[in-house]
Amino acid sequence: MHAALTTHAKRAQRRFLAVVGAVSVLSLGLLASPLQAAERGLLTPPQKALEAPGRVIVKYRAGAAALRATAYAAKAGPQQALAIGQRLGLSLQDGRALSERSQVLMAPGLSSAALVQALAQHPDVEWVVEDRRRFVRAVPNDPLFRADQTTTTPVVGQWYLRAPDTTFVSAINAQAAWDRTKGGGNLVVAVLDTGIRKEHPDLAGKLLPGYDFVGFSAPATGYSTADALAYANDGTLADDNPEDPGDWVTSAEAATSRFEGCEVSSSSWHGTQVAGLIAASTNNGTGMAGAAWDAKVLPVRVLGKCGGFDSEIIAGMKWAAGLAVPGIPSNSYPAKVINLSLGSSGACTPAYTEAVAQLAAVKATVVVAAGNEGLAVGAPANCAGVVSVAGVRHAGTKVGYSNLGPEVTLAAPAGNCGQDTGPCLYALLSTSDTGTTTPVGPSYTTSGADATIGTSFAAPLVSATVSLMQAINPEVTPAQVIAALRSTARAFPSSGAGAGVSACQAPGLIPQDSECYCTTSTCGAGLLNAAAAVASMSGAAPTSSFSFSPASPQIGVNVLLNGQSSTAAAGRTLTAYQWAITAGGTLASFSGATNAVTATLSPVAAGTVTVQLTVTDDLGSSHVSSQTLTIGSAPAPQPVLESGGGSSSPAALWVLALCAVLLGRRRT
Repeated sequence: MHAALTTHAKRAQRRFLAVVGAVSVLSLGLLASPLQAAERGLLTPPQKALEAPGRVIVKYRAGAAALRATAYAAKAGPQQALAIGQRLGLSLQDGRALSERSQVLMAPGLSSAALVQALAQHPDVEWVVEDRRRFVRAVPNDPLFRADQTTTTPVVGQWYLRAPDTTFVSAINAQAAWDRTKGGGNLVVAVLDTGIRKEHPDLAGKLLPGYDFVGFSAPATGYSTADALAYANDGTLADDNPEDPGDWVTSAEAATSRFEGCEVSSSSWHGTQVAGLIAASTNNGTGMAGAAWDAKVLPVRVLGKCGGFDSEIIAGMKWAAGLAVPGIPSNSYPAKVINLSLGSSGACTPAYTEAVAQLAAVKATVVVAAGNEGLAVGAPANCAGVVSVAGVRHAGTKVGYSNLGPEVTLAAPAGNCGQDTGPCLYALLSTSDTGTTTPVGPSYTTSGADATIGTSFAAPLVSATVSLMQAINPEVTPAQVIAALRSTARAFPSSGAGAGVSACQAPGLIPQDSECYCTTSTCGAGLLNAAAAVASMSGAAPTSSFSFSPASPQIGVNVLLNGQSSTAAAGRTLTAYQWAITAGGTLASFSGATNAVTATLSPVAAGTVTVQLTVTDDLGSSHVSSQTLTIGSAPAPQPVLESGGGSSSPAALWVLALCAVLLGRRRT
């Protein structure tokens, strides 16, 4: 491979691992050093000394003895190192609280993996996971370009926003989406990244007051104030200034234990590039267009030099969505889209699972880059409930560096060059800075060594699309967003690439770093179609309707409920039915399944019972209808007159009466 391309590929990989690598390192019982923030080259996960103290996030059970025995202020959160340590015979140190029942704990001389095993046995612990470092999504192994190439913008401009054609198969057709909506200034997309350069003219008026969480969980054993300040690189710990001071790493720093394993690199300005793709000022006669047009960006800094810890990222996620974080001022501008162009290898942890669920409860959608190693999708992109984004080339095939697997939701343009030498033809244009270390001045990425390439930049195109969807339907839930993105995605191409390109295979231990034809089991449901996804939000909702028989229900007689009269909007289908009793639940019950088009109600007492039917279509839209049924008493039994014993049956009496009449007529 061309030497310059190899260098660029390494840089791309570094960016992806800058946030992700810490997880895999700590899973081996090592403490990873700070996140690397260079999507320009693949960063190997930082490797710190084996004797580094263990660091975990622990959640206590509701009503746990430790919480009852030790009073604590709700605002401060739990600080249970002493109580838990005495029970286990360990020397533990408190870290920051993340909620009223969760906190960071450290153990000097004990690995994170060993600390997880020890705490998992404690009866007061609901779950415990390693507090691992995550890294900016690293740069690709795709053929890149020499460092000495001319710094010109891609000749094709912002090809990824236009309508797709035979050349730009993966273009997302944002132009057609803008015909329906340009979003709105009240729509907020949070960018959890390396921070932002607010002086860039194309971001003027687009940035909201954010927060810097780098150093949030310091000081603590193994994470001293000095270390945190070195990683933060801005002279302060967590504060209300999310500006990016630069995340460069020198060769001298890489030779120290503090930055051991961190690759030498220039500053990436990664967060500024992500923000520009989402919401650069549009239709202002200068610079570039942002895919979300009128949306605002909430900058949340969670990555410093060489990355950031899970606890800081999770705290940033919660704060960005408007949830309370102990010790941090509330966020006045909650975001409904959370962009995470970061991650690492390994399974999704309970800490991320809980955070994603909490964000879903407030209808905040989490979008995560799949990663750039050509391997299986790692955390947090593999967490249930997130939108996981793989990267494709301009031709719609998987770009070699993109991670893949069944966890991927869909694919979007990630940038590629198309040749081994010369300018990068199909990079993604975005906002940046010219500084190689500290900021120097605003710029735009080019077709040269700073070309914007990686799944880190596919994710913001999806985040921008979600924001446009929310402009049409502000109440759309993350589950509905995911369903709509999947159902409106365009099919992957299966031909048209060069000779030797085959179908992508399931991820394995060896990187699948060559171009391949995406499948629905490797790259998600298809190619991002911004226009169709936005249009799906303006379609009519389904209509729920049902009948019941008999029309006059009675005790002891089953009632058949039938939802066949429910309908879906044109072009959609009903995929789910759910029956429920919302009033009078003691008077009747269901005698069978409640998730089919029909259901059976069994009345047991007289009175009124309200039955509800919820129908859901293939885009996740729902509609609810209800009816009140009046349950009547069972009919009174008819008396039966027995013969003998001085009594006669009704039939016998009727016969006697008839005989009397006949005899009377004869006498006359």
